[in-house]
Amino acid sequence: MTAENAPSTPHDGASPDADVDTVDHASATPEQAQPFAELGLKADEYANIRELLGRRPTNAELAMYSVMWSEHCSYKSSKKHLRTFGKHTTETMNEKLLVGMGEDAGVVDIGDGWAVTFKVESHNHPSYVEPYQGAATGVGGIVRDIISMGARPVAVMDQLRFGAIDHPDTARVVHGVVSGVGGYGNSLGLPNIGGETVFDSAYQTNPLVNALAMGVMRHEDIRLGAATGTGNQVVLFGARTGGDGIGGASILASETFEEDGPVKRPSVQVGDPFMEKVLIECCLELFAAGTVEGIQDLGAAGISCATSELAANGGSGMHIHLEEVLLRDSSLNAGEILMSESQERMMAVVSPEKLAEFQAIAAKWDVEAAVIGEVTGDGRLTIDHHGHRIVDVDPATVAIDSPVYDRPYARPDWQDALQADTAEALPRPGTAEELATTLRTLIASPNLASKGWVTDQYDRYVGGNTALAMPDDAGVLRIDESTGRGVALATDANGRYTKLDPRTGAQLALAEAYRNVATSGAVPLAITDCLNFGSPEDPGPMWQLVEAIGGLAEACEALEVPVTGGNVSLYNSTGEPGLIDSAIHPTPVVGVLGVFEDVARRVPSGWQGEGESVLLLGTTREELSGSAWADVAHQHLGGLPPQVDLEAERSLATVLIASAEQGLASAAHDLSEGGLAQALVEAVVRFGSGAQIDPAGLLEREGVDLFTALFSESQARALVSVPTAQEEQLTALAAEHGVPVLRLGTTGGDTLDITGLGAFTVGELRELREGTLPRYFG
Repeated sequence: MTAENAPSTPHDGASPDADVDTVDHASATPEQAQPFAELGLKADEYANIRELLGRRPTNAELAMYSVMWSEHCSYKSSKKHLRTFGKHTTETMNEKLLVGMGEDAGVVDIGDGWAVTFKVESHNHPSYVEPYQGAATGVGGIVRDIISMGARPVAVMDQLRFGAIDHPDTARVVHGVVSGVGGYGNSLGLPNIGGETVFDSAYQTNPLVNALAMGVMRHEDIRLGAATGTGNQVVLFGARTGGDGIGGASILASETFEEDGPVKRPSVQVGDPFMEKVLIECCLELFAAGTVEGIQDLGAAGISCATSELAANGGSGMHIHLEEVLLRDSSLNAGEILMSESQERMMAVVSPEKLAEFQAIAAKWDVEAAVIGEVTGDGRLTIDHHGHRIVDVDPATVAIDSPVYDRPYARPDWQDALQADTAEALPRPGTAEELATTLRTLIASPNLASKGWVTDQYDRYVGGNTALAMPDDAGVLRIDESTGRGVALATDANGRYTKLDPRTGAQLALAEAYRNVATSGAVPLAITDCLNFGSPEDPGPMWQLVEAIGGLAEACEALEVPVTGGNVSLYNSTGEPGLIDSAIHPTPVVGVLGVFEDVARRVPSGWQGEGESVLLLGTTREELSGSAWADVAHQHLGGLPPQVDLEAERSLATVLIASAEQGLASAAHDLSEGGLAQALVEAVVRFGSGAQIDPAGLLEREGVDLFTALFSESQARALVSVPTAQEEQLTALAAEHGVPVLRLGTTGGDTLDITGLGAFTVGELRELREGTLPRYFG
C-alpha cells in the first residue's frame, strides 16, 4: 500500500494558523478585501452574499458560494427557461415517471417492478485541457449519479464533438478523450452501447464530451439525496480528498477559454476507475442492508455541494468537522478541502444504530469511511476546522436559492442572412458518374464514415446483456433474464441544423433519437438532455438556448415523452461575442429511453436475409440545407433545416414498433444525416448483404430527381426489410397509420446496385467507410 493510500488518523489536515478566517473574524473585519472575482463571482453576487449573511463571508464560505453559485452548479442563466419543460408536461407524460428533474438522475418505470435511471452530463472544458482525465472523470461522475439513486449501473453511452479532423490539435484531443472514455468505462465493466462522434471546426477549441449512464433497480430500491433525522451521522466514504479539481465547477466549467489565457490544468480531476468499481459494489451492499438514510455523490463542488444539497433537500441542518475528512494531501487548507472535486467519493446520512454495520460493509470492500458530522435540526450548515467555525450559512441559500438571471437574448444579426443562403441553390451532380463520385466522397467523409476506430476501443458486450449496440440505431440491453424485458437507448444531436434554426434543431434531435428507439422496436418512454451552448452573456447564444428549450419542451409534449433530467453546459465560446463563429454550433443532445417487453423482438439496422423486400417509409422532399452533402461537397452551412412533423414521427414509430412486435420486419434503419444513400450503404455493410434498388417509383411519386432522392435529409423516414410473404401485411400496417410506403428493391448478393447510379461492391463500400478515421488517428 502506498503512502498516498495508507490509512491515517482522522486529523490529517493542515492545522489552521491562529489568524484563520473564522465567522467571528469575518464579522469583525467587514472591510477586508476578498478575491471574489478570481473565484468566478460577479460584484453584485458578492454583495448579495454579504447581504444574506449580514456580514462578509469567511474565505471558506466565499469558496462554497463561488462553486455552488457557478453556472455549472446553479444553472443561474438557464433555470428560468428550464421551467418551460414543466409547462409542457402532462399527466399522461408523468405516468411512468418515478423521479423527475431535481435529483441526481431521473427514474422511469419500465414494468414488472423494474425501474431504470439514466442521465447525460457534460465534461467539455476539462476534456480540452486534459483530454484523458477530462473524459474519464466525466464517465465516472455520471456513473456516480446513477449509484446515488440506488441503482446498479448497467451501460454507458457518449456524445463526442471534436474540431476539424485535419487540424493539428484534433488528434491530441481525440486520442485522449477516446482513451479516457474507453479506459474508465471498460474498467468498470460497463458496456458502451452507442453514441455519436462528430468533427467540425466549430468545436475546435471547445470539444464536447457528453457522457450518459443508465442503471437498473427495483421500485423499492430508489434512494434520494436528503439529510433528515436529527442526530444522524454524516459519513464521507470512498477515495481520499486531494488537490485535483479545485475550482473546476466555478472557473473551468463556467467561463470561456481565452486564446491567450493561462492553461487551467490544475482544475481537472483525476479518476480511478478501479476505486469506483469497488465503490459501486460497496454502495449496493449498503443499500441492500438498509444502512443509508440519504446519499449524495461528490462531483462538481465536492463537499460544498454534498453538504449543502443534502441539508437543503432535507429541510434540516448539518454540522461538519472538516478536519475529519481523510486527505491524500495534508497541505490542503479548509477552502481547498471544501472545493476539491476529487473523484470516487460519496456522502451518506446514516442513523447511529446503523453506523457500525455501515462501517463493517465499507471495510469489507476496503473502502475508507469517516464520520465527518451530524444532522441537526437548526436549519443551518455549520462547518468547523480544528475547532474554528469557518462556515455558518443557511444551506438553502447555497444550494437552492442561488441567483436566477433573466439574461438579455436576441436573434443574432446574422441569422436572417444565414437562413437566406440555401443549399438547394448550390450546384449538384447530374450524371450517373458524378452521382457515384458524390456517393463515394460522402460515405468516406469524417462524419459519415465508420466510427469503428472509436467504438472498437469500447467494450460493447461485457455483462452479457447487450442485445444491440453501435453501429445499430439504438443500444438495446436486456434487464430481466427470466422475461426478456429490456430497454433501448439512443442519443442524437445535429449542431448544423440547430445553428440554422435552434427551435427546429432541438426538435429534430429529439425526433431522431425517438425514431432510432422505435426503429429498434422499443416504445419510447422518456428523455434526458444535455444542452451545449455558447456564452449566456452573449445575447445570440442565449437566444439559441431559449429557442432550443422552447422547441424541445413542445416536442416532448407532442411525442408524450417527459424530460427526466439532464445538464446545461454554457460558455462553449472562444473569441469576440456577437460574431457568427464566436461559439460552438448550438448542440442540444437528446437521449431517449424505450422499453421492450422482450428484447428477442429487437430489430437490427442491417439486412441479413436474401430476397427480402426493401421498403421506404415516409415522404421525401427537397431538403438539402444543413445536409451532409452541403457540408462535404460545398463546405456550406445555410438555409433552413428539414421540417419537423411530429405527428408523422409518431405514426412512423407506431408502425416500426408494431412491425417488430408482430415479427414482420427483419431489419430497420432510420434516414437522417446523409439521407437515403447513407442509410442504404449502412444497411448493406452492417452484415455484408447487398441489395438491388430501383428508385424510379420514388422519383415519380415525390416528383424529385435522383440526386434529391438519394441525399435529401427529410425526416420521419425509415428503411425496412421484410420477407416477401409479409410485405403485404407491413404495407397494410403502414397504410392504417397514414405512413407512405414504397417498395425500393430486394436484398441479397454482394453489391449495392442502384438503378441510374451503378453498382458498388460491399467490400468497396466497407473500405471507403472504414479507412477515414485510421488515416488521421492511426
